[in-house]
Amino acid sequence: MKHINLNDVQEASDFPALPVGGYICGILRAEDVPDKEYLRIEYDIAEGEHKNFYRNQMQRNPDWRWGGVLIRSYKEKALPFFKAFVTSVEKSNSGYKFNDDEKTLVRKFVGLVLAEEEYTKNNGDVGKRLYVASVHSVDAIKKGEFKVPELKRLAGAAPAATQQGSFENLPDEDDLPF
Repeated sequence: MKHINLNDVQEASDFPALPVGGYICGILRAEDVPDKEYLRIEYDIAEGEHKNFYRNQMQRNPDWRWGGVLIRSYKEKALPFFKAFVTSVEKSNSGYKFNDDEKTLVRKFVGLVLAEEEYTKNNGDVGKRLYVASVHSVDAIKKGEFKVPELKRLAGAAPAATQQGSFENLPDEDDLPF
């Protein structure tokens, strides 16, 4: 192996995690994906102790993929959810009326409830990530008029304490490679 001077390299650390909860968010970008009939909306935390959370993540790691993304389908069967989103944005921005132009959503505020869900990592392990559980007005978030759902578990996944690889399921000492 070639010599690497590690004296000038900053050691990697875990990214700070955004806790589940209700947030006042600002819409940074809204893109229509017409062939799939949805809007791809990028947002960031606009107020509070976690303000600019995703922007700060990007500044620490420019190769990181933007984390604050909300997809809102406008297919026929999803229109009630799309309307709830539009209504929440309109209630959160005095005088704003959505006019079927996604570009007008940029720089608008909305209340989002972020919750956790399990997912399967590339290596097969189970990880946790945030998702947008519900959309509300900014006022509803400020008043605490929302509920954060419980952790959404993978179908058929056992609780973390009983999964393969937990301390309770270690092999006998004779089977260890060290």
